[in-house]
Formats: sequence, C-alpha cells, structure tokens
Amino acid sequence: MTQIHATALVDPAAEIDGTVSIGPYTVIGPHVKIGAGTTVGAHCVIEGRTTIGRDNRIFQFNSLGAVPQDKKYAGEPTELTIGDRNTIREFCTFNLGVPGAGGVTSVGNDNWIMAYTHIAHDCHVDNHTTLANNTTLAGHVHLADWVTVGGLTGIHQFVSVGAHAMIGFASAVSQDVPPFMLVDGNPLAVRGFNVVGLRRRGFSPERVAAVKQMHKLLYRQGLTLEQSRSGIEALASDMPEAAPDVDMMNRFLASATRGIAR
Repeated sequence: MTQIHATALVDPAAEIDGTVSIGPYTVIGPHVKIGAGTTVGAHCVIEGRTTIGRDNRIFQFNSLGAVPQDKKYAGEPTELTIGDRNTIREFCTFNLGVPGAGGVTSVGNDNWIMAYTHIAHDCHVDNHTTLANNTTLAGHVHLADWVTVGGLTGIHQFVSVGAHAMIGFASAVSQDVPPFMLVDGNPLAVRGFNVVGLRRRGFSPERVAAVKQMHKLLYRQGLTLEQSRSGIEALASDMPEAAPDVDMMNRFLASATRGIAR
C-alpha cells in the first residue's frame, strides 16, 4: 500500500504508484506522476508537470518541478522528467523547462545528486552522473553519461560536458568539456584525462591508451583544433577496439558550440 504520511498534502489528481512512500509535510501537485518504489522524504514540494520513475530515493527538503528562473516564462505547460534509481539528497532544486528550447528538463537513471544541487530549466543530465554538493547548472546544460562534478562548481548556460569527464572542486565551467577529460579551476584548465574513472568502468588497456592519445593530440602537441581532430579520427583504424570512443570524441568536438576547454 502507498505510505503517505497524514500531514502530507497530495493532490487527488496526482498519479502515485501504490508502492510509493511520502514523508511528513510534503506537498505533491496535481500534474505529478511518481513510479513504483520511489520514496519521498519530509518537507518536499513536487509540483508542475513532473514525472518521476521507479526506485528513486528523494531526501527531505527538495523542490522539484518549480517554475523556471527565467523572466520569459509565462506559465506555459513545460515539464520535468526524472528517470529511475536516482538518489537526490537534501535541498536540491530542479526546475521545469521553458518554451522554445524543448520545454523539458530531464534527469536520467542511476544518478547520485548531492545536497544543494541546482538543475535549471532545459538541462539534460544523462545517466550514472555524480554531482557533489552545491553543483549549479545554469539553463540548457548537458551532462553526458558518467560525468562527475566536484562540489561548489558552477556550469555556464549552454555548456556541454562529455561522457566520463570529471570536473574538480570549485570550478567555473564556461566552455564545453570534451569526453574523458579531467578539468578544474577558475579559469578552467585541463589537467589530464580521467584514467582512474575509466579503469573503474572496465575500459581495456587499448581503450585507455586511445583516450591518452586523444588527450595528447588535443592538449600536448600544440596543434590546432582541426589538426587535433584529424589525428583523433586516424586513431579509429589504428586502435579498432577504441573506435566507438574515438567516434564519440569526434562527434562532440564537431558539435561544440562554446569552444572547448583548452
């Protein structure tokens, strides 16, 4: 049976699975949907057109689905979607999207999101990310799979961070961060590549070697970006096991809109 505390205010129109647990003094709005096995702590507010999947653990004092912090927003029916098996710690704020930019803010699956994280309108956080305390994402930020963000870090609007990248503590991120890279600081600097994270995820020695070569081509040989991309593309034939990693890097570099962290 659904476990809803007597002091919680759950709108009758909300769609709450029978296995959901909702803590004291939490408020759930009429357009909210929450999937099986999810737990919501005390003093949360979940509003707007917010859809939450299965087996999420939402701690106390969170605000999910509030209107975006965008002066152009005029009450349009935009959305927040949260996938499955996410951990959302205390005092996080996830906002709805805005029209004209897709209108959806999304968080994928298996993310570990620590206290005081802000995810602004139209951000897309993929899967298996780790966002440490006080991570702040401005509007339209994209974090790909397995990204790790250190605490007290701010990420500028429209920035993309590639898969397996790691951003260090108290960084200011105003340019796109290519996949696999290890960056930190203000101004942001590339310190290496995320070799420890790749090994933990089972990357073979050949794949790690290919990422090391991509890092060298981008940051250690004094090449232009176009020269670096040509060298990276050639790695696919030299290291066939790493061809998907090389392809991902090339696609990221081709689509970067804010310039890359260099």
